[in-house]
Amino acid sequence: MTHSSADLLDAYDTQLRGDAEFASALRWERDGSVLRSTYVGGRGFVVHELGALAGLSRADLDALVGETLAHYLADSEVVEVEWKTRGHDEGDAELAAALIAHGFVAGERESVMIGRAVDLADAPALPEGITLRRITDEDDVRAMAAMQDEVFGGPPSTSMADALLYRLSLGTDDMELWIAEAEGTIVSAGRLEPVPDTEFAGIWGGATRPHWRRRGIYRALTAARARSALDRGKTLIQSDCTPYSRPILARSGFVEVTTTTPYEWHRP
Repeated sequence: MTHSSADLLDAYDTQLRGDAEFASALRWERDGSVLRSTYVGGRGFVVHELGALAGLSRADLDALVGETLAHYLADSEVVEVEWKTRGHDEGDAELAAALIAHGFVAGERESVMIGRAVDLADAPALPEGITLRRITDEDDVRAMAAMQDEVFGGPPSTSMADALLYRLSLGTDDMELWIAEAEGTIVSAGRLEPVPDTEFAGIWGGATRPHWRRRGIYRALTAARARSALDRGKTLIQSDCTPYSRPILARSGFVEVTTTTPYEWHRP
């Protein structure tokens, strides 16, 4: 079955926005059209419902952002907040201006790509000496997260590893962590997140060390996750893609349905 870009965007808006975004949150709440959540490690995450910005004035948006920021300022455990925006939302540019005015900083814009899991499932041959495996052990998870921080250029941090280990300890979702290794060193990694009660699984956190790129390793890692998604009954894959991973998915027939930009605030 083929899907048009409009069909895929509609599936994204109806199945992946809202409650589905908070499966691993410590807590979350709805305040009108804004949904606010808190995660392990003092991370806040904010989204708004489709159409929520339509017709709002700049003053309205300033009030919306100010109220949300005040909510997190009142929680001393929260050290950073991400407000996720989507390029196809009416009023997105005006919201961006309001976020920046309140001290949020725009991150890298990414492409929201969607396609069929079956189109990713055929893996290329791995280079000699490369092995793939799924991990759950704490040492492996921490090594994976450290490698991703290094590749993405962020400062070393334990927050992502802590959050992933917390989720694994609960045993309440189907998240999978996958790595590719060369002689015991992690050279590529990513996770699979099947979304309950939807057609979707997400592939997230894809990172490959620069020296190991363009050898088919990330493609093989993606294929392994796609096969696992199919085994779980998920037929569609969604990913927020950087310029590195977007061409890989595009070659498998994935389409860009919108863009997403994170706006980030850090407690002074």
